[in-house]
Amino acid sequence: MTLVRINPVKQIWNTEKEIRDWFNLFNDKFATESESEIENSVWSPATDIVEYDDKFVLHLDLPGISKEDVKIKFANNQLIINGERKSIPEEKKATFHRVERSNGKYYRAFNLPEKIVEDQIKAEFKDGMLTIEIQKAEEVQPKEIEVKVN
Repeated sequence: MTLVRINPVKQIWNTEKEIRDWFNLFNDKFATESESEIENSVWSPATDIVEYDDKFVLHLDLPGISKEDVKIKFANNQLIINGERKSIPEEKKATFHRVERSNGKYYRAFNLPEKIVEDQIKAEFKDGMLTIEIQKAEEVQPKEIEVKVN
């Protein structure tokens, strides 16, 4: 019996791409780098996004991945995280009864607000968790205004 893995996120991306391609039918438009990364990805890491007054913090679960297999890129106000998790090599004397962990290429992209400090994006990878801090620009940070009562 063959195990067929269903990736609903990839199916949504494929549907969106088909619709976009249909609208661009008469244009000679090639796929962008991020479109090809999406098409080749197998899974997407779970992510928590936390907003503070002065920054955004992203926590991505990447268990079983080495630091060398994590790529982070920022372009056009989009933060892109991708890489690959290697599968466990099959042993001839072993029988795998269940394989639930996703292996292969992963991809995740986030559109960032325009008012961030690009050169202060920090990333730390520890114990299978990637933490990315994105500083907000001064104009974006909320300001409290004192209301005086007469």
